[in-house]
Amino acid sequence: MSQAPDLSRRHKAAVPFIFVTVCLDIVALGLIIPVLPSLIADFVGDVSRSGYWLGLFGSMWGLMQFFASPVIGALSDRFGRRPIVLLSNFGLGADYLLMAIAPGLGWLLLGRLINGITSASISTAYAYISDVTAPENRARYFGLMGAAFGVGFVLGPLLGGVLGKFDPRLPFYVAAGLSLLNFFYGLFVLPESLAKENRKPFSFRTAHPLGAAKFLMKNADLMRLALINLTVNFAHSVLPTTFVLYAALRFNWGAWEVGWTLAGVGVCSAIVQAFLTGRVVRAIGEKKAMLLGLTFGVIGFLGYGLAPNWQAYVIFIPLMSLWGLAGPSVQALMTSKVTPQEQGTLQGANMSLMSTASIFAPMVFGAVFAVSTSSHLPLAFAGACFVLASVILCIGLLIGTTVKAAIRPGTTAPSAPAH
Repeated sequence: MSQAPDLSRRHKAAVPFIFVTVCLDIVALGLIIPVLPSLIADFVGDVSRSGYWLGLFGSMWGLMQFFASPVIGALSDRFGRRPIVLLSNFGLGADYLLMAIAPGLGWLLLGRLINGITSASISTAYAYISDVTAPENRARYFGLMGAAFGVGFVLGPLLGGVLGKFDPRLPFYVAAGLSLLNFFYGLFVLPESLAKENRKPFSFRTAHPLGAAKFLMKNADLMRLALINLTVNFAHSVLPTTFVLYAALRFNWGAWEVGWTLAGVGVCSAIVQAFLTGRVVRAIGEKKAMLLGLTFGVIGFLGYGLAPNWQAYVIFIPLMSLWGLAGPSVQALMTSKVTPQEQGTLQGANMSLMSTASIFAPMVFGAVFAVSTSSHLPLAFAGACFVLASVILCIGLLIGTTVKAAIRPGTTAPSAPAH
């Protein structure tokens, strides 16, 4: 099969842009996290009711990703990665402007729905990296992508919190500016990564969630890896869903302690993804690195849930960050199972399946937290959510033991999915 010209200097120069564009996208997403709840509360006029609307906003965002991801993935296989990435950046910029000037709750919800669609193109960025890197180097580059996510999630909420003190709509304007700046920068810098001979016609068979699931099921290992990603995303949802409430209840933490803890988590994760992943994968291979990362995740969540005090909880943060070895390794293994013509479809299908966790996991962990912190149970049961996340991740670990290792360079080339 033909490969994208990953040795080309022009394509190598474009890889940093992909990292920057992902980081800026995540910063933009993070900017609105501290102010969206208060903006919803202003429109609703009641704090209790605003909690319901905030949950609805989150679920609808995930639902849009569920439907849009396979469509965007298939479009990137047909027309190339460049137009999808650029249109996404432009669409995000316009969408943030819409939310900044939204006159009512309905307009704000419409903006959030559009945001779910345009943000789904992050999967195209992963496909871009697959196009321009050799299979044996992908885990390292996917690790750098994970580091970009970590940096974005640290900077975004911190900056959003500062700007929100002046005006709750100001972070939306700044997010719009970052996205539009990203669009104009990419317009002049970003080359196309998918060679014309590696493109394939758009097919509705894979451009919807059911078709995406069928695409993943064409290869047993591919489906196993997708299910691992699902368990990872589901388990990770416990952190944004319950961490703030858990920390306040168990450790009496406020916004200051939570903010610095999240910043520490982001820094530790970025270090692991940027500097350790590539070295570990080169030493032991993608499969073993994946299993090692999942093992640390299982231990880390157990530590979070059973920590007797905040000092013990903090000790588990750097250990938990080694969970970051798993994600890039899973991505690298998945890309080795499909042809260059199917990388966009793969990433879209993968994100569509993962987005189901964003829809259902908050409800599951929210319910478990409510039950485990009820007045008739000891305070120690408040960590039940993290224990459940550990169990879910353990399922992913067990599935991972059945996945075949990637074929190394110098042996047989990766094959397309069996039909």
